[in-house]
Amino acid sequence: MSESHVISPQPHRPFADRVRQVSTEEPFRWLAAGWSDFRAAFGASLAYGLIFVVAGLVLTAALFVADMMYLFFPLAAGFMLIGPALTTGFYAISRDLEQKKAPSFAGAVLAFRVNPGPLSYVGLALLCLLLLWLRLAQLVFALSFPSTVGPDLQSLVDAAFFTPDGQVFVAISLAMGAVIAALTFAGGAFSLPLLIDRPVGMVEAVATSWTAVMMNLPAMAVWAVTLVLLTAAGMAAGIIGLALTLPLAGHATWHAYRAVIRPDEAGRSLQS
Repeated sequence: MSESHVISPQPHRPFADRVRQVSTEEPFRWLAAGWSDFRAAFGASLAYGLIFVVAGLVLTAALFVADMMYLFFPLAAGFMLIGPALTTGFYAISRDLEQKKAPSFAGAVLAFRVNPGPLSYVGLALLCLLLLWLRLAQLVFALSFPSTVGPDLQSLVDAAFFTPDGQVFVAISLAMGAVIAALTFAGGAFSLPLLIDRPVGMVEAVATSWTAVMMNLPAMAVWAVTLVLLTAAGMAAGIIGLALTLPLAGHATWHAYRAVIRPDEAGRSLQS
């Protein structure tokens, strides 16, 4: 473990004794370790990542056909809300590499089976947040966006950034999105890797994640921005880029979990 780790429990926070404090340099080490895992299990990681690329392309095509492209950007932002639930397979691959096991695509797809109940609950909670975000985005769009704009993507982009009403829509959307994203990140940053790794419940996992983020705000801010940039870069490359950036983010998140969450003294572990 890096020398930058400082064990500084804060007893007033739940599960603070599980948390290490890390420096703002750590996220870059997690990325390097994630890249190493991606290279070591390239086939399985790429295949798992392509599932979400195909899903994203199909969803985009469906929005275009339904003349609902105004939902593209809210959905793209919402993808970052449910992203942690989609990367559980990468955690399983990294864990297999850590344990000197041969990772596989099937093992990634079926990773949820190690702790299905709590993982399903977290996934459902993230889905509810996504639906809430989309509903709010629709409401703000209806109330503030120029009504004379055409449904094509270029017209929507021009109106959003170059008209007063569109700029109000963007500002309100960014504010709402930032609040929802911050809450989601705090609860999901470490809860899903923890659920993959140990036989704990949803509440315990989310509380541990929240405490870990609160105790490492500077490093977590760097990490959150890094994940957003990786996701945005993948989407900017026609969504296809997610086949590379999503595995990198997923594997790196596993190493973030290992760095921040201390090993279980009771030796509890889930074997995939």
